[in-house]
Amino acid sequence: MTVRFRYRAATHEGQVVEGIVQAPSRQNVLEELRRLGRRAALTLWTRNAATLLGAGVPLDRVLAFTAAHAEHQGLAEAVRHVRRAVQSGQSLADALAQHQRYFEPLFVAMVAAGESSGALEVVFERLSEHLEEGAELRSQVASALLYPALMGVVACVGLLVLLGFVIPRFAAILSDVGGGLPLSTRLLVGASALVTKGWWAWLLLGGAAAYAVPSALARPENRRRWHAARLGWPVVGDLELKYSTAKFARTLGLLLKSGLPIVPALNIARASATNLIVQEGIDRAVAALSEGSALAPALAGTVPPLALQMIAVGDESSRLEELCFRVADTYDGEVRRALRTAVALIEPALILFFGALVGFVALAMLQAIYGINLKAF
Repeated sequence: MTVRFRYRAATHEGQVVEGIVQAPSRQNVLEELRRLGRRAALTLWTRNAATLLGAGVPLDRVLAFTAAHAEHQGLAEAVRHVRRAVQSGQSLADALAQHQRYFEPLFVAMVAAGESSGALEVVFERLSEHLEEGAELRSQVASALLYPALMGVVACVGLLVLLGFVIPRFAAILSDVGGGLPLSTRLLVGASALVTKGWWAWLLLGGAAAYAVPSALARPENRRRWHAARLGWPVVGDLELKYSTAKFARTLGLLLKSGLPIVPALNIARASATNLIVQEGIDRAVAALSEGSALAPALAGTVPPLALQMIAVGDESSRLEELCFRVADTYDGEVRRALRTAVALIEPALILFFGALVGFVALAMLQAIYGINLKAF
């Protein structure tokens, strides 16, 4: 079970930022914030390295400068280790591969391709653009969901206050008066009793769910069933498939443009897909390619039909990396439009839902008061 935590933190420049993170516990929130800090620092480090390399600054000076001005202390220490490894004769890609906490396989593979082709500055430019686009998408999603999340939290807190404090006092008054209560009032008093007297059961149930759900999903077979079930959900499943396809296609395009062969590029791009079922489909595509199949037929059933057609055209015209980027842009746009539409629908839906709840509470109380007044006369 996840809980919404509101955080207030300061960046390395002293700027105060606020937001909401959904996580099972406070420790998970802290880890998520550290991860976000690493990601932001890596994006800025990559952009600085790309700028310096593009200006003709030697690699050693680039590593020294970016390590001294990195916003994340752990990243700065990792870059200093990388610099020492490069000075001792290792390649930059091999040195980066020793720090997988900061440099994922995609990053390392592209740097290796850039070193072998002598175009390291171009690779860093592409990597920085890739990281910045991902950060922009995450920022847009977070901004879009922030207001509905705040609305939901405030409404839930108000409802709990009503059920936990206002209704029990109202119920005590009604019990003193005696007599039968309308159905709506009985339902309201029953809901209040569940909150005030059965809180320990809810707490126990929540604790059991918080333990059981992660434990169940830790098993590979359960995680696979969960990911497969998600793809079958209406609207949500289609959205997740498009999001996974966009990430996979953009990563594949980056790797191919950097000079990697198709099979190693697929093996690395596989990790960028967010759904296990999509990853298994990519594994089958790699096996089919090894047997001489074309890429588009090998990916049939794994990515949407439009993506298959564009990949087939790219494969036939030797413009696969370009068409991969078009696939990514197409589905990124669809995901963003779907999220904007969903948020536009969520806001009035929440207003109507909580308005109906408040109306029901008011109706139940007024019916009870009206019944008391009739008895009095």
